[in-house]
Amino acid sequence: MYDIIVVGARCGGAPTAMLFARAGYRVLLLDRAKLPRDTLSTLYIHQPGIALLHRWGLLDALVGSGCPPITSALHQVEDVRLVGCSMPVNGIRAAYAPRRYVLDRILLDAAVAAGVEFRPECGVEDVLFDEGGRAVGVRGRGFEERARLVVGADGMRSRVAAAVGAEYEVEDPEMTCVYYSFWEDVQAGFEAYGARGRWAGCVPTHDGLTLVAAYFPQAEYPSVRMDAMAAYLENLRAVAPGLHAQVVDGAQAERLYGTGAQRNFFRRAFGAGWVLVGDAGHHKDSIMANGITDAFRQAQLLVDCVGTGLHDEPALGVALRRFADERARLFTGVYQDTLTVARLTPDRRLGVLRAIADDPVKVEKFFTKMAGATRDDPIFSTEPVPAS
Repeated sequence: MYDIIVVGARCGGAPTAMLFARAGYRVLLLDRAKLPRDTLSTLYIHQPGIALLHRWGLLDALVGSGCPPITSALHQVEDVRLVGCSMPVNGIRAAYAPRRYVLDRILLDAAVAAGVEFRPECGVEDVLFDEGGRAVGVRGRGFEERARLVVGADGMRSRVAAAVGAEYEVEDPEMTCVYYSFWEDVQAGFEAYGARGRWAGCVPTHDGLTLVAAYFPQAEYPSVRMDAMAAYLENLRAVAPGLHAQVVDGAQAERLYGTGAQRNFFRRAFGAGWVLVGDAGHHKDSIMANGITDAFRQAQLLVDCVGTGLHDEPALGVALRRFADERARLFTGVYQDTLTVARLTPDRRLGVLRAIADDPVKVEKFFTKMAGATRDDPIFSTEPVPAS
């Protein structure tokens, strides 16, 4: 019998398992894949996420991996160009964009060092319940394991969420599709370029490579995927001609990756004996690159809320409710801003950007809010984004 079973061993699950183990709990971590390995990702970790890596004692490993620090950002929409950086978060001003197979190894090694039992290639097929409907463990091919708390950290298509019947509290339509690749000889920082119906961005990562991405309206996905490379290059040419010139003069290091599955939702965060973290509980379009940072913050939040109360049923219920409430408080504004950007209609944003472009203090505040480092109103609107 374990105290906690965590299903999914990437950016939500591995830190959750590590932190619970460091708190003295017996933890089992399961993943259906053989990790570490690459996965679709924008790679970028905003300053709040890097501050957590520092708090966990893992930032030195990331820096030592050769991942370049990013201390400036560019955000351009049509003719409005902002250059700046987030305010420091707990003394951390640099961001990083590590390859996922590097980051996942750092997180998994830390979890195992903390005492977590990790089983790769061990897929969970169902959640076990007692007679009262409380989750008490998991079942997979050839195994059953039991625990006081089951944590679903198994991504946007979470098997745990489906098994426990976690309904959607907020759900909005898919708004963009994205294609990206890695390029040599592209000298760029964390940059984003927007125009009507198009968005492009880039970020430096390991081995001197730069991830360059192009976003399109979701409605165009069937046509874009017919000749994705042509559409990708045309997007860059139209939105970011300087970046496009570097790409065509550079060397493509890997194939073109893409997805049309950019879902937007909050699922119910918890129930009797179970809780969801990372993309399993909350997912949004990758256009603002918040996924890894959000997963880290949820992991720390959950463990902070549970504390020493795992085996006290009333206290655990209160802790999980507090986690759900704080998750909403942390991420609702960023969610609304993400959907505003993902609509790829700049009119709603240009007025805000023009008003702050010549004020360095306001520009810094803008990048701080884009990083998710403040929890006040959305940047672009105080109006809630309507659910579908």
